[in-house]
Amino acid sequence: MKISNFKYQILFCGIAILGVALFLRIYNLLSIPIFVDEAIYIRWSQVMRAVSALRFLPLSDGKQPLFMWSVIPFLKIFEDPLIAGRMVSVLCGMGSVIGISALTHILFKSWKTTLLAGFLYAISPFAVFFERMALADAMLSMFGVWSMVFAVLTAKYLRLDTAMLAGFALGGALLTKSPGVFFLILLPATIFLANLPKRLVSLTFIKLAGLWIVVGVISYGLYNILRLGPEFHMISLRNKDYIFPLSHALTNPWDPLQFHVKEIIEWFWVLVPMTSLLAAAVAIILGWKKHWRVFLPLLAWLLVPLIIQAEYAKVFTARYLLFTIPPLFILAALGITSVKLKTKTFWAVIALVSLPSLYVDYLFLTTPQKAPLPRVERSGYLELWTSGTGIREVAQFIKAEHEKDPNTQIVVGTEGYFGTLPDGLMIYVADIPKVVVTGVGLSISVVNDPLYEAKKAGNKVYLVANTSRMEIEPEKLGYNILASYPKAEQPNGKVESLLLLEVTEKSVQIRDDAKAKEEQEKQDVNKK
Repeated sequence: MKISNFKYQILFCGIAILGVALFLRIYNLLSIPIFVDEAIYIRWSQVMRAVSALRFLPLSDGKQPLFMWSVIPFLKIFEDPLIAGRMVSVLCGMGSVIGISALTHILFKSWKTTLLAGFLYAISPFAVFFERMALADAMLSMFGVWSMVFAVLTAKYLRLDTAMLAGFALGGALLTKSPGVFFLILLPATIFLANLPKRLVSLTFIKLAGLWIVVGVISYGLYNILRLGPEFHMISLRNKDYIFPLSHALTNPWDPLQFHVKEIIEWFWVLVPMTSLLAAAVAIILGWKKHWRVFLPLLAWLLVPLIIQAEYAKVFTARYLLFTIPPLFILAALGITSVKLKTKTFWAVIALVSLPSLYVDYLFLTTPQKAPLPRVERSGYLELWTSGTGIREVAQFIKAEHEKDPNTQIVVGTEGYFGTLPDGLMIYVADIPKVVVTGVGLSISVVNDPLYEAKKAGNKVYLVANTSRMEIEPEKLGYNILASYPKAEQPNGKVESLLLLEVTEKSVQIRDDAKAKEEQEKQDVNKK
């Protein structure tokens, strides 16, 4: 009876943890405005859904397409394409919670540590923030976790089936993002978990090495599906835009390593957060002698990608490190459970470790502008042009205008040609008849030709642009300001806003006058 009750308690706790994880990932899912990469990925998914011949479209920018493929069926379920894309990451986050719990139990055979590891990851601001975004990093992290689960089982039990499953999981990681290769590099680290005899070469070692080959063959077999795309070569070409060559470590090893290490410390201290880091340190200090064989693969999983990326990454943001953090929560859970505590003290420690995470999570879900995001993350997701504040509202306005008169052509010009705009707006209105969205450039000082011609043809014409892109005050160009959507305040007190402008007859007249003046000046120069 006691055993049965214990099983029910574990089941109840597990379901409760998954419930907390799901709630933190779906509540107010649109609290963060659409981000530049989200807009691009969702737009690619829509295009691939509409045109089957373009299923490898992301390869044109050197991106693996598995995340975008996964978004396609969700576009059929959810009316809002941004929710559709973000739900893929939500489910991947749930998969990571389960995978971390499974790996913890495999390593330590303790239900208390297992449940606590899953819980700490479920509430970590690092995971909550990025597993609410339509970005490929949550999917990469999930596949990475499960590739390590099956790699550990393979090392422990030398089973072909687990090696094959590790290969499939690793293949999923490689089809998601290039950093999936780290999990192939980390595969030999699981040797510390194998029951090998003391001699260097043995039948057991040969068998394990053979199973690693199976993992590699299956994973790269899956990866080579991408060769069906005509622009497969773009992956390696675009990777060069993000990483330095191997020789960089010999020519200039401290730049950008020092700067990136400082960033990592800041990101981890705030987003992991510090209480979990301290608990993980306790685990290593108290349990090294007993668990060093387990700690080495976990630390390799954490440190190898961090060090390599810090040394070689040209572009470095917090989300690129999401797949490295699962070992921290396994260690943090062990650090708490390895100390003999009375029941009340145990729950007090859990509360102490959890409260910083839950507070930051609360801000993410309600008022993200007040959340203690690191500077680079805050500027990118909330303050600058990369943040799509107001785009959803603009789309609703355009839809309402179309419904008023479905037979009237609507032309919407946006800043840029690729990214937050126009892609962020196109994902909402691309399938609406009589609505055309076109990019008009980054510096707006005149009524651009496409908008000018569209207005002269009698269409409804609008411009959507950030204030930083307007070189001249909109009123001086004859625009009618219909709405302004302010972003989060920057450190210098400046506030960028997204403007919804109407191109009016006055705009056309101002442009005509400017063209006439320009023509007259040319004639005067020719006369001279």
